[in-house]
Amino acid sequence: MSSRKFFVGGNFKMNGTIKSIKAIVENLNQSNLDQNVEVVVAPPSLYLLLVRDHLKPQIEVAAQNVYDQPDGAFTGEISAHQLSDSNITWTILGHSERRTLLGESDAVVSSKTKYSINQGLGVIWCCGETLEQRESNQTVAVVTGQLAALKEALGTDAAAWSKIVVAYEPIWAIGTGKVATTEQAQDVHAAIRGWLKENVSPAVAEATRILYGGSVNDKNCKDLAKQADIDGFLVGGASLKPAFVDIVNCHL
Repeated sequence: MSSRKFFVGGNFKMNGTIKSIKAIVENLNQSNLDQNVEVVVAPPSLYLLLVRDHLKPQIEVAAQNVYDQPDGAFTGEISAHQLSDSNITWTILGHSERRTLLGESDAVVSSKTKYSINQGLGVIWCCGETLEQRESNQTVAVVTGQLAALKEALGTDAAAWSKIVVAYEPIWAIGTGKVATTEQAQDVHAAIRGWLKENVSPAVAEATRILYGGSVNDKNCKDLAKQADIDGFLVGGASLKPAFVDIVNCHL
């Protein structure tokens, strides 16, 4: 058994209303969640304080993005300092929807990650490949290329890497209902851990939690969770539903 604490993140994306998010929070507050699992939820920025103020303290809250500059004249952005000031302890960075729809490059994602870590935030750092890249056997090259850009920003500093949770999300499986087989997911997770061992350090490779994301639900989570290098999930649509609790409790 790994000593890495299982981690389940819920990415609400651009979904929810005051009413629906209060209902999600109430359900989480009333549920008996596995105490051996670290749970973090990421509502839209408009509702960050609503969630933090009403959610039980055992569950942490993440932003879905953060800017890599101090407070200042950056209209529409949120700073790491403002998140910390609001007791928001995590942020998601590098999600494929921002990489592809908004054109965030590896360099931009790496800069945001380094800045967030330096400001004390934990980072759920996302990577993944397209269907075309998967079908042309480029998956590992794409994912390790994204990791290499991150290493260029962080170096081999174990303290910095300890603030990162890696989320492998095959782009072709996000919101499509498709999910990588347990073998496909495990193979990529093992490759990520192997890359970290060779390029950062064996200690960082052993300690880093690697999550699977991409149409995770209460039906497929148990089999995925049994894989040696899958240390949790980054859940999209299912995080808006009561079944999110079942995903958190997949080991019970």
